[in-house]
Amino acid sequence: MKEATKYLCALLLAAAATTATAAGDGIVLSHLSTTNTLVRVTGKAHYLLLPVQESIDDARVNVLVDGKVAETIFVRLAQSKADFLVPFDLTPYRGHNVILDVVTPQGRGSVREAKSDVCWRDMQLSDSFDTANREAAYRPAYHHAPLYGWMNDPNGMFYKDGTWHLYYQHNPYGSKWQNMTWAHSTSTDLIHWKHEPIAIKPNGLGTVFSGSCAIDHNGSAGYGNDAVIALYTSAGTSQMQSLAASNDGGQTFNIYGANPVCALESEARDPNMFWNERIGKWNIILAHPLDYEMLIFSSPDLKEWTLESKFGKGLGGQDGIWECPDLFELPVEDENTRKWVLISNINPGGPAGGSATQYFIGDFDGKTFTPDTDKDGNVPTKWMDYGKDNYASVSFSDGPAGRRTIIGWMSNWQYAPEVPTQQFRSANTLPRDMKLFRGADGEIYLASEPAAELLALRDKLTVNVKKSSIGKNVVRHSLPKNGLCEILLDVDARKATKFILTLSNAAGEKVEMTYDPKANTLAMDRTKSGITDFSRDFPAVTVAPTLGTAGKVAMRIFVDRSSIELFGDGGHSVMTNLVFPTKPYTTLSVSAEVGKARVTNLKVYSIK
Repeated sequence: MKEATKYLCALLLAAAATTATAAGDGIVLSHLSTTNTLVRVTGKAHYLLLPVQESIDDARVNVLVDGKVAETIFVRLAQSKADFLVPFDLTPYRGHNVILDVVTPQGRGSVREAKSDVCWRDMQLSDSFDTANREAAYRPAYHHAPLYGWMNDPNGMFYKDGTWHLYYQHNPYGSKWQNMTWAHSTSTDLIHWKHEPIAIKPNGLGTVFSGSCAIDHNGSAGYGNDAVIALYTSAGTSQMQSLAASNDGGQTFNIYGANPVCALESEARDPNMFWNERIGKWNIILAHPLDYEMLIFSSPDLKEWTLESKFGKGLGGQDGIWECPDLFELPVEDENTRKWVLISNINPGGPAGGSATQYFIGDFDGKTFTPDTDKDGNVPTKWMDYGKDNYASVSFSDGPAGRRTIIGWMSNWQYAPEVPTQQFRSANTLPRDMKLFRGADGEIYLASEPAAELLALRDKLTVNVKKSSIGKNVVRHSLPKNGLCEILLDVDARKATKFILTLSNAAGEKVEMTYDPKANTLAMDRTKSGITDFSRDFPAVTVAPTLGTAGKVAMRIFVDRSSIELFGDGGHSVMTNLVFPTKPYTTLSVSAEVGKARVTNLKVYSIK
């Protein structure tokens, strides 16, 4: 008798010794012990809805299909109250016997006590799952976010046939990190996102961690010309790299049967790949997190990898693990030269605390990345975003006309699981186009400019000030009632010590943005922005250097329901910060600390 059959028989014999109770139509429960319950699905439906209580530890759920373990998931099954429901999709197992073998971590004094858990009462079958917005105060109006559940790193992003594909780390069974899968969304305009079916699910090698996708134009991986190839980290007992391929434009993937394609003796993850025409091979950059470095490989077919070099030991931020790499080439604005950018996301160790994205400028020959040095001969540490809430930033591959567009995870590992939402957690930053420019100090920097598609968000011009002299007396302007807006402001503060822009609401909550012309900095203070007490690391003042003309700055600010993104001088200075006001910010105030500042342009657009 096979082991899976023995396992099922043992469970059923134990179940026979208990009293079966009905949770509802089509669901039969058998409580085997204080921590073990069988859930037999006898009815027909699309979903089994599972009640979740966030404060409870995960239960392990083995899904038995015709006596074999088809998958294992982890769910915080409700004990005393149900915070929300999550759907388990039954359609792949239609026509088969389905039993959930549930092991809960909470001890009980008796089986009778265990049977009283809320999850057994509220579990139900349904042909639909309601994803209607139940958290209108904080669900983004124009940023990508999951319909429900947890989201972190963007993964496998690529552009093909007019469509942008965004995969992301997703927990379909709760709003905290667990059950990592690749969820999938698509867009034709980088604004409106369509939620697609889950693309890659965990298997025997482990859950599905971060990675990348690229179009295999020459069919080098063996799946035909223009197949979409995914490389990702399988995270079981150890981390290893796996390959999957799609021949339907990224909708479904076939997992390579001989995975893993790369297994090292040390922890490594988040493979990012691109075809390097100069060497006629693929390059792969892989995070070596505990060694604070990146590994660079070459491959003819994405299955056989050759380690070419290592980068990063002793360089850049070394206060946290290195992960989620990217490597690409861009032209330098107004110069007849090109440079390579190596991105290394780091956690912790960001400029404002916690997770952040650092980058290096240099040259790459297909084997070795050689970083540029500053005037003192040192490799400088540079940051893509000086706010607290832009992490795991990576770019879309195969962008149109050589375009390099990037999206990040809009949160911080210091408090991401604790932000005051439950139906969903986390969103992505707005898409940003990457450009290289030379700063006044002679060094080359990476600019993050809001994608051109975002102009389509603009609705009515609600504030339009062409010129204004600003002093100590505060000048106020009304913002749209829902708080959703884009703000453009150009200021000359050479005759003032500081220029202050404030967003506020009727509850007295506010966010202050300060331009210091002497220090050449932009700062954002969210310490009084609204709900901040869910983490001691959330109240913060973040500061970014400005690299433009001393005393002048052009600001572009996007305000959504729970985020503010500030771009200075076309993305030369960037700060992304979450905010959770109890009411929308409806007032914009400007003032100068000492002296006079000249506002040469102030516009506010409502958002469609």
